Amino acid sequence: MSLEAFIDYLNLEKKYSFHTTTAYKRDIQDFQLFCSDKLQQDDCVDIPYTFIRNWIIYLIDQGVSNRSVNRKIASLKAYYNFLLKTGTILISPLASHKALKTEKKVEVPFSIEEMNLFIDDIPFREGFEGKRDHLIIDLFYTTGIRRAELINTELANIDLKENTLKVLGKRNKERIVPLLESTVILVKAYLEARTNLDNIKDTNFLFLTKSGVKIYETLVYRIINGYFSKVSSKTKKSPHVLRHTFATHLLNRGADLNSVKELLGHSSLASTQVYTHSSIAELKKAHGAHPRRKD
Repeated sequence: MSLEAFIDYLNLEKKYSFHTTTAYKRDIQDFQLFCSDKLQQDDCVDIPYTFIRNWIIYLIDQGVSNRSVNRKIASLKAYYNFLLKTGTILISPLASHKALKTEKKVEVPFSIEEMNLFIDDIPFREGFEGKRDHLIIDLFYTTGIRRAELINTELANIDLKENTLKVLGKRNKERIVPLLESTVILVKAYLEARTNLDNIKDTNFLFLTKSGVKIYETLVYRIINGYFSKVSSKTKKSPHVLRHTFATHLLNRGADLNSVKELLGHSSLASTQVYTHSSIAELKKAHGAHPRRKD
């Protein structure tokens, strides 16, 4: 059973995004290359666990973090589970594998002060690109949308009568997110500037480059980093940090955890609870005013 069959399975049956399936394919190809170059083993379908253990040791020696190693092994495990499901192998070599220990990763959101400074004091570029950048950052902060969801948003997903945005999330799961009045104003300003582009090629998509094609991942990162470097000294400035900021600020202001879960498009509360870390810190600070507290 070929790797391409597995990728087709992820695309057609599991409905994984292009970004996700590309990552799976890259991880598995990396392992296949290791087997060929280091172990003189061209067929990596029916192999012993020792091959995988050797790869793990090799990756660690190359300076790959435990978190990244675990991600690569997760890709490999999904591949062997597929081979098991299709009857290509009788037992997965990763059946008894235990993930490497990792430190809990805590994203540090932007503070309300940083966001207010950004909103009030940072000037955007003139014309189409400035209006686009402003709307992109606003949507990340006011809707909690994921990077891939924003990039793939289509014009038809915006409903200016209901002031809502239809988001196509992971596994092609749809959700409707309300838009603030201030966001709607930015949408209208951007759409007007968008109509003035000379040659729009990707007509269905909301966010375009000035050349008229759909925006791409590295451009989105450059936009976030470029603007937030002016107001924040945080090392990491990314779309996901803005998503984290959205969730944290809602929870800090008393939003219901289940409601935040729906807005973020999470399938379980466990994913949303990651964002309660900062909120708990705020609650502890407030709890410090309790009359029974002793200094």
